[in-house]
Formats: sequence, structure tokens, C-alpha cells
Amino acid sequence: MLNSNRRLLVSLYDLLTIPLAWFGAYFLRFNLEPLPAPVLEQALYILPLLLVVQGLVYRWQGLYLGVWRFASIPDFVRIVKAVIIGVSISVALVFVITRMEGMPRSIFPLYGILLFFLLGGTRISYRIFKDRRILDKDALPVLIVGAGRGGEIVARELNQPQNDNSAYMPVGFVDDDQGKQGREVQGLQVLGTISDIPEVVARHEIKLVIIAMPSVSSVKMREIVAICEKLDIEFRTLPRVSDMALGKVTVNTLREVSIDDLLGRDQIRLDWDSIKTGIKDKIILVSGGGGSIGSELCRQIARMKPAALIVFERSEYNLYKIEQELSRQFPEMLLYACLGDVTDKMSVDNVMSKFRPSVVFHAAAYKHVPMLQYQVREAVKNNVLGTKVLAESSNQHGVDCFVMISTDKAVNPTNVMGASKRVAEIFCQNFNSRASTSFITVRFGNVLGSAGSVVPLFKAQLKKGGPLTVTHPDMIRYFMTIPEACQLIMQSAAMGKGGEIYVLDMGEPVNITYLAEQMIRLSGKEPGKDVEIIYTGLRPGEKLFEELFHESENLSATRHEKVLLANYREVDWKFLSKNLDEVASKCAIHDEEGLYELVKTFVPEMKSASVKEERLVSNSGK
Repeated sequence: MLNSNRRLLVSLYDLLTIPLAWFGAYFLRFNLEPLPAPVLEQALYILPLLLVVQGLVYRWQGLYLGVWRFASIPDFVRIVKAVIIGVSISVALVFVITRMEGMPRSIFPLYGILLFFLLGGTRISYRIFKDRRILDKDALPVLIVGAGRGGEIVARELNQPQNDNSAYMPVGFVDDDQGKQGREVQGLQVLGTISDIPEVVARHEIKLVIIAMPSVSSVKMREIVAICEKLDIEFRTLPRVSDMALGKVTVNTLREVSIDDLLGRDQIRLDWDSIKTGIKDKIILVSGGGGSIGSELCRQIARMKPAALIVFERSEYNLYKIEQELSRQFPEMLLYACLGDVTDKMSVDNVMSKFRPSVVFHAAAYKHVPMLQYQVREAVKNNVLGTKVLAESSNQHGVDCFVMISTDKAVNPTNVMGASKRVAEIFCQNFNSRASTSFITVRFGNVLGSAGSVVPLFKAQLKKGGPLTVTHPDMIRYFMTIPEACQLIMQSAAMGKGGEIYVLDMGEPVNITYLAEQMIRLSGKEPGKDVEIIYTGLRPGEKLFEELFHESENLSATRHEKVLLANYREVDWKFLSKNLDEVASKCAIHDEEGLYELVKTFVPEMKSASVKEERLVSNSGK
């Protein structure tokens, strides 16, 4: 409404300039003396024609769209065009109607000159008046990306003269919404689309770009950041969406773009009602609850008010940290921090019989690919036998739902870690039909910031000044944030009936070299100049890209757009039981070669040499 009223006032003023300029031209022609009656009558007779012609030309040239506070060369070009075209048409029509009889020939030139000064002079005077405080303080011209709710909040905040934002001058917006082009938000014009940023920055000498799009996709964020980096211009983005809703936005709370902004994905919509139904007032156990995924699961579960939360963790330090955090944030919640190993049947059975959980989230696992490649026993013992122990105990003690957290490395694995997780998937899927507990598997790729992932490694290397180490220039990986992964895990648990493998939609994979370059740039340095990137070669068990599903799993959609369902492959139970018993026997005698071959019988698609062969290759390459 405010913008509409402002536009109406501007249009009325522009129309008012027509009679002012018209009669001003007559008074100048007659040396500011009173006009003779015939001349005045003639001027009044022609005025309605001028109002119609010039008014239509104003609208055609878009004079009312300009923002007076930021009147610039393009605005004056529009005014010149409107005056010349309007006067030319008016002269032609007046000549047709009156043949210019009794009309001084100087009237129309004087009318055009006065009209230009009335239209342009007022605009430039208004800009000078409004910008006095800004000019005095050397304010930075700011371009706001996004003319939605976020952009409106930023513009309103920056336009408040009484706060600390007065050193910043918002110039206008860019937005890809075609319906917003040329419109005004908080008195500022939408100057173009995101692809027009270079032109707008050059035309208005922009010094800061504020990305005011809290729900923007990572693809679009990368596009915007790439443009700003190419222009070598400073850029910032908005704080959390929750702060946006409360209007807590100032220049001081604007933050630098993080790697999560570039690799995160579209904001997900969850069925929180069904998620809460599966957790609220129930006893929940999280294995590996002190790890990256496990600890975030604990945080999100705690917000949904379970009857009790049991955190089962083998690392004393990690368990201590998450216990302290949860106790501080959720003092009313029943919390039990239990030291224990999922491979220790006695410990697992004791916790199960003591607390009787309804839901188990199994996040405990070894995950480091190169390290596990030569420690087959530890990988298999923890990831396979640990899952089996926890799953069987859950069924024995009446757990309703068991959610196993898997990895994309379990698909066509080239490493021991991925193969061990695939065996754990096979067991849970096939055990489901023989158990009263519902077993659900959730599979996804890398999570940003998890322990052992590439992002913390790059941060540590940057802190030391580099170089950043990348194994191969063509390596790509799927990424999502830890909170998003945990939310989709809980969503899958709410949807599952038992036996499913849910595959999380990871979006587009990201090149690791691109990730390294962006992290260097976000730290204020230039890749290759300030910080080097070196390529170290693929490590044992690594492959250039990961897959989220096997070709025979035939993904299908679910009621949630970000969660897909993979059809599981049934395995003969006798074969499975017999070979798992053999796995336990070989773990007991530390037969790594035998374990390696057994794993390959479970996962025939595993593409890997024997342990001895791999070690020979690795040693020869050193």
C-alpha cells in the first residue's frame, strides 16, 4: 500500500509539471507580463491535449518507476526521451488542429526545457536532500539480492537513520522473479535479475552485496557467490530463518557465507506430526550417541519430549560432552548416559532389559575408509557383529522400531568399510521378517562437518596456512548438513513399516576441488596464490564417486520428496546365519584374510583385491 501511494504521488507530481511548464513557457515568451486574453484562451484550449499526450508518454517511458532517492543517469535519459517524444507528438497534433495560427514558435522549445528541469531537477534535489547524512559518512552503496520478505527486512533496517546501519546506503534489489522487475520494495527499485548483478554493481558503484534469501537453494547461492567473487566485491548473507521471523536483522548480525550455504540444499519440509508421534513420551536409545550423527539425533529427539533418552556410547569423552550439553539444554528430560560397546552382548542386554526402549537409532559404526581397509577384523566386528548384537537384543527386549544408519559407500563398495555396512544392511533387512521389531535402514552420503570428513580437515589445513590436500581433481561426493540428515532419518523412521531401505535424496554431487577452492575463498584468500591445493592420489579403498543405490534396487518415491525407497534384495536365511557365525569365529581368531573373503561372499559386487594384494600395491607405491 505504501509503495502504491508513493507511486500515485509521483505520477500526480509528474502530471502537475505539464501545466506548470506550459504556462511558464508563455510567461517567459511574454517577458513575465500578464498574458493577452486570446493567448491565454489558446493556452487553456491546448492544455488538455498536452496532459493526455504527455501523461501517456510518461507511463510509456516508466517515469514513475524511478526511485527519487537514487535518481541516476538512466532516470535522466528516460526524462529526456519522455520530453522529446511528448513535445514532438504535441507539436504535430497542435499543428493538425490549429495550424499554429497565432502561436509563438518559441513556446514548444521553452515548454520542453521547463518540463525537463521540473522533472529532473526535483528528483536530483530530493536525492541530495535524502543523502546528506550518507554523503557525510562515506556510506557504502549496498545491493540487496532478493526482494522478498528477507530483502524487505534488510532494506527497512538499513533505511533507519537512528541505528548503526547509517553507514550503509541500500541502492536497490535484484531478483529473478519477473513479476517484481521494476517494482519498488521499501522505496527501493528492483533493478534487474541476479544475472544483472555485474551491470548494477558497475552502474551504482556497489561496495557490498547482501544476499537476503534465507531459503535459497545451494545451486543459486553458488551462482551468486561466483558472480560476487568474480567482481571482487564483498558479500554477506542473512542469519538464521528463526531470527528473520523475529526481525532481528542488522548489519552487525549479517554473517559471512559459509560452506554449508554453498553445499546445503533446499529447505526440507517434514511431517513433524508423525515424527513427534513416533518419539514423544517414548523411551528412545541412540547407539553411538556421542558421534556426529548420533549427538545431533539426541538433540533433535530431546526437543520432541521423549519419556527418556538413553545415550549409548563407547567413548567416555564423547559421552560426557553430549550428556553435559543435553542436561543443560533439557534439564527436565530423563537422560541416561551409558558407557558401552555394541559388540559387547552383556552390556547391550543389560541396557535393554533395564530401560526397555521403544525405538533404537543405531548410529554406532566405524567410518574411516582408508584406516579400516587394513583392519578388516575391527571393521567387521564393529559394523557387522555390533549391528547383529544390538538388533537381536532389540528384538528380544520388545523394541518396536530399530533404525539402522547406513552409508552410500555400501553401494557397489570398493572398500572394507562400505562392504561391512552393506552386510549390516543385509542382516537388518532379512531379520525383519523373522522378528517382532520393525527394522528400517536409512542410507545417505557425506554430512558436512562430521568427524573425519573433509570439511574439518580443510579447516584445520587452512588454519595452518595450507596446503589443502585433495586426493584426485575429479573426485565428487554427495553432501548434506548433519541436522538435515538427522531430520530425514527421523522422517524415515516415522514412515517405515519394517524391512525398508530408505535412500535420502542428496541432490547434486559436489566436486571436492571446488569445495577446497570455495573454502579458501571464504577464508579471504585466493586458491593457488595464497593457499595451494595439492593432489595426493586416491587412498586405499576410495573411488572417484559414490552411488546411493544398486541398479537392482529400483528406487521408488515415497510420500516425502526427499526420501526414496529401495527394493531390498532377499538373501537365504540359512546362508546368512551360517556365514555370520563363521564371521564371528574368524573374528575370534583374528583371521583377516578369511574375514575378507567372507565379506565378499555376502557382497559379490564388491570391487576389491585381497588384503595381501592391496597391501603389496600400497607398499610399492610408497
